[in-house]
Amino acid sequence: MDFRPDEMTRAFADEARTFLDEHVLPAEPVLAKQVEDTPGDWRVRPVVRDLQEAARERGLWNLFLPPGPHGYGGGLSNLRYAPVAELTGRSPRLAPAAMNCNAPDTGNMELLAHFGTPAQQEEWLEPLLEARIRSAFCMTEPGTASSDASQIGTRVHREGDEWVVNGRKWFATGAMNPDCALLVVMGKTDPNGPRHRQQSMVLVPRGTPGVSVIRPLTVLGYDDRDHGGHAEVLFEDVRVPAGNLLGEAGDGFAIAQARLGPGRVHHCMRALGMAERALDLVRGRANERVAFGGPLARQGVLREWAADARVEIEALRLLVLKTAWLMDTAGNRAAMQEIQAIKVAVPRAVQRILDRAMQVFGAAGLSGDHPLAEMFTAARALRLADGPDEVHVAALGKAELRLQSSLMEGVVQ
Repeated sequence: MDFRPDEMTRAFADEARTFLDEHVLPAEPVLAKQVEDTPGDWRVRPVVRDLQEAARERGLWNLFLPPGPHGYGGGLSNLRYAPVAELTGRSPRLAPAAMNCNAPDTGNMELLAHFGTPAQQEEWLEPLLEARIRSAFCMTEPGTASSDASQIGTRVHREGDEWVVNGRKWFATGAMNPDCALLVVMGKTDPNGPRHRQQSMVLVPRGTPGVSVIRPLTVLGYDDRDHGGHAEVLFEDVRVPAGNLLGEAGDGFAIAQARLGPGRVHHCMRALGMAERALDLVRGRANERVAFGGPLARQGVLREWAADARVEIEALRLLVLKTAWLMDTAGNRAAMQEIQAIKVAVPRAVQRILDRAMQVFGAAGLSGDHPLAEMFTAARALRLADGPDEVHVAALGKAELRLQSSLMEGVVQ
């Protein structure tokens, strides 16, 4: 395994770093002001549109979607994209959106690229690749433990040439944005079928009769208004053409897993970028702020925290790169244990690093004057998004014990 960045990776990473330093980071207070000045607006703000134009001019566009036989995606492999994704994590509100590499659109674009029909790709994928529309992924439900997809309560049944959808979803990221034109909905088409063949995915235009966006939700007090928030959505006898089924009936669970694999790598690399940004802020604070007779940087506890953070970041970066390399060379299924491992380990470590960084900043660390509190919230939320820690730990532990058992059987024989 050679994780040294090749020439292409270095070129994109250098371009992304320059773009971040010269355009994105200076635009953060501009975004904050635009959000403050338009409290009732859930749209993408003008500063994001300006950054998107600048990113496209630099070739920093749709890099998350690798080239493939489906005909879409001129971006990077998972391994090549990983360092770029980490850099975007230094400005999680702006950088991914500026480069059209932000969730949930990235995952939905991957679904459409790999499983969509030519007609579905023309109607939905192409405008998403151009950032002309937004989309949302509707899987989580308020009335069920959605970490177990077999319990999903939303029903999707066939009536003639239509699919009829009934159910309630929530935390549909981006669905408050008026530009959100597509809802990718996971529901049960065969409640009595095999456990992992009961679910299907349906493409539902947001303006379809029977679709009601009930309310915005908050994440530890943040409404994420700048990118469309997280909505509760009700589907009441929503009818869509039979051609709006994504893949085949019963493919929903497998499609969801295909969507979540690359997304978890993207999330983890961006999270490491947040940790690096936090360390940058801590360096400045620790060397400037004086307490107990000297700079905070002289305090042993801060040095220990900084050392621990560096060790964790370096170790987890290598694990994420290994995961990305496995996905590229052996496929997502072969990398499943590594995907589960990074999904557990990275958000936990980054949350701990951000917690200590907030401690260094004192009361200011809790405020909106610095990005630490918002990044801490994002890291905490990531431990639930795309599956909670406990589910991944259980699956990983089961696989590890099964592997150990098989090895012991071989020794006994």
